[in-house]
Amino acid sequence: MTRDRNDQFGFAAPHDAAIPYLQRIRDYYAGLGYGAPYAWAHYAHVPFHRLPKPLADARVTIITTAAPFRPGKGDQGPGAPYNAAAKFYMVYSGDALQDHDLRISHIAIDRKHTTAEDPGTYFPLPELRRAAERGRIGSVAPRFHGLPTNRSQRTTLEVDCPEVFARCQADRVDAALLVPNCPVCHQSVSLCARLLEENGIATVVMGSAKDIVEWVGVPRFLFSDFPLGNAAGKPHDPASQADTLELALALLESAPAARTTVQSPQVWNEACADWKLDYSNIALLPPEEIARRRAEFDREKEVAKGARAGVAPSRPSGSDTAAPTAKK
Repeated sequence: MTRDRNDQFGFAAPHDAAIPYLQRIRDYYAGLGYGAPYAWAHYAHVPFHRLPKPLADARVTIITTAAPFRPGKGDQGPGAPYNAAAKFYMVYSGDALQDHDLRISHIAIDRKHTTAEDPGTYFPLPELRRAAERGRIGSVAPRFHGLPTNRSQRTTLEVDCPEVFARCQADRVDAALLVPNCPVCHQSVSLCARLLEENGIATVVMGSAKDIVEWVGVPRFLFSDFPLGNAAGKPHDPASQADTLELALALLESAPAARTTVQSPQVWNEACADWKLDYSNIALLPPEEIARRRAEFDREKEVAKGARAGVAPSRPSGSDTAAPTAKK
């Protein structure tokens, strides 16, 4: 009856809506046998800082959760499985005038419906440089910045976000585009966006986990209803990536107040929205797959713990610690 009604009136399928990541992830880890659910950051008040000058005169940076490629840290290529060894735990910066080899194998993207083979889907630096070349923005800031994906909100709020702000301040940044990938990435960049706005830097979060970003509470949010790992546009689709960036820039200019969300009109799959049913959906997994995933997750936690233990102490604010190597 529901299908007949949808066909008769042109209604979308009930699941063709923003994926409820907060509930999906809560159910997933409960199904794997872990304890109390993760408590996501949530604010009632949201700071808001208007762009202090025309966008054509503004200096814009990118804040990413993508990691520099590091040979010897396992498979980090397109289609790679989750790789905790490739994680980074300190803020890093890179020369925005050069191309860089950044990967997202270290975080929980949607590996069933995307492969992360096109960096333009998660790191829009080349597209931002093109915007500067045509005068859409004043300039690209001299550096972009990598923000660690950290489940510890205290570390994100007290260590990582202040470090990102110090580097943006040193570069005299007017605005920042923050591009997350995994669910926790969306929380991390949302917390960073809040701190930047509180300190006079206008921001837009470009993301795909709508409920997480809006639950934290951010000034401006461009929502692309795409699989995680594609917040900057569709893979190998220059028009999609250019249009997505333009929506983010327009939002910088036009948002009237905090908690302004704009949804991209782009659709991942015109024919079917069933991809939205798959990500971390414990209800679709047989018992043997649940057991396999639990064992795999425990192994990766130990890998991540060892990698974190080997991280050097924090450097002074504004340094270029762990800057990725530019592509030749």
